[in-house]
Amino acid sequence: MSGNIKVTDVKIVNLRTVKHVGKIEPAWSPGRDMSFDIGGGSFTEVHTDAGITGIGPGMHLMFVDAVKEYLVGRSAFAVEDHAVALNYYVPNLHYQGTAGVDMALWDIIGKAANLPLYKLWGGEKEKIIPYASMVALSTPEERAEQASSLKEQGWQAMKIRIHNESIADDIKIVEAVRDAVGQDFTIMVDANQAQSSGMWQPGVMWNFKRAYETAVELQDLDVYWLEEPLKRYDFEGLAELNAKVEMRIAGGENNPGLHEFVQMCDMDTYKLLQPESMVMNGMTNLRKIGNLAELHGKEIVPHHGGGNIGVIAHQHLVASWRHAPFMELLHDPPIGHYKNKFSIMANAPEVDSEGFMPLPTGPGIGIEIDPDLIIND
Repeated sequence: MSGNIKVTDVKIVNLRTVKHVGKIEPAWSPGRDMSFDIGGGSFTEVHTDAGITGIGPGMHLMFVDAVKEYLVGRSAFAVEDHAVALNYYVPNLHYQGTAGVDMALWDIIGKAANLPLYKLWGGEKEKIIPYASMVALSTPEERAEQASSLKEQGWQAMKIRIHNESIADDIKIVEAVRDAVGQDFTIMVDANQAQSSGMWQPGVMWNFKRAYETAVELQDLDVYWLEEPLKRYDFEGLAELNAKVEMRIAGGENNPGLHEFVQMCDMDTYKLLQPESMVMNGMTNLRKIGNLAELHGKEIVPHHGGGNIGVIAHQHLVASWRHAPFMELLHDPPIGHYKNKFSIMANAPEVDSEGFMPLPTGPGIGIEIDPDLIIND
């Protein structure tokens, strides 16, 4: 197919909510509930003169006119140009910005090449290992039971939230999970100390002493990584912690700038990088961070991607990277089951009995939106 496919339109398509599943109080935002629905929300469509339509996560309606003014009439293949231009013309709004447009353009390129994105990017992993990322803080007993259930279902890894007032109470949760699952199961731990870019956030806030003492305890429990143990921009403290402990210190999900990851690598703040496409305006920027991580000998595991189309985009990235051992999948059943967010897709992938998630086989991102959920204006 010709490489001069032009963009003709950009649309936001709304989806019908089938059912409200419930709410969970997330560990990182005590006092504010997180809702889970089947269906609902929206997605972005980018149309072309070749009849190929790309899809991505929903974008805020206030950005549509600015995106159309820039993008319509231009080549759908010029993603590098579009990524920097849209970053200039359209304000960055986390989870509602132009990430959906960037993903839709890559979807178009994959469809034009008749290749899934991970193959277009040179990958050959046909399945990846998702880890079950918990939402709630919970108790040692509940988390141990949850971990045992996940292992029985085939899951290979889970991430626990620790946000208690004391180190002892945090460690009790991890100890209970390790006792429940044994050594042949991967445990990650998230402190969620980098939610705020300032000096305050709800819940317990750690200092360096708390982060270091926690990391030492977690090392003894064979925890794979400790995530976000200090403030987002405490690069010096993070670098010192990273140098003092053997375990992986991980983070970066709320950092929006490429230059921030360059600085992280230069200062060696993290052993494992966790960029988020829905914060960094799409996959074009995440692919750059993948190269940066590899050059600095670091692993990379993207943050979850917003729960639906963005997660599948991350799946393609993980499958194309040699240094990406896992993929984050928000999964805290029953209310926070990953299938609730995946419900907008007609052909959503599923975690199999061995704990793997197969890559979509269709071209581009490889998934389709359930037509029964689309609200026709």
